[in-house]
Amino acid sequence: MGSFFVSGEVAGVRSSARGVPVARMLVDTGSEFSWLPEAILKRAGVTIAKKDLTFVMANGKTITRSTGYAVLRAAGFETVDEVVFGQPGDLVLLGARTLEGFGADVDSRQRRLVASDRHLAAPV
Repeated sequence: MGSFFVSGEVAGVRSSARGVPVARMLVDTGSEFSWLPEAILKRAGVTIAKKDLTFVMANGKTITRSTGYAVLRAAGFETVDEVVFGQPGDLVLLGARTLEGFGADVDSRQRRLVASDRHLAAPV
């Protein structure tokens, strides 16, 4: 699968109308969380909800980061999600939980997000 980027915006859950642009987020279905630079999250009004969570990077290295709750928008989709306060050197990622919240699938051939034709629910 090829990789691609999308542009979007992030806002705090209490000030969701005031979004801050995020120019290039790598769409990464292998990352559970979305990662955005701390400066952008703070400018958007996102506050830290959880401190010093442990993350295992793709190279096996363990790091700690804080998370908060944000409204994310990209490619015509919107959701509320827990996001990681990225530090210098961290990638800017749009992760699997955000994509699921969007109700979006990845079209890797066209390098874009598309509306999913299904929503998972518990059986009756």
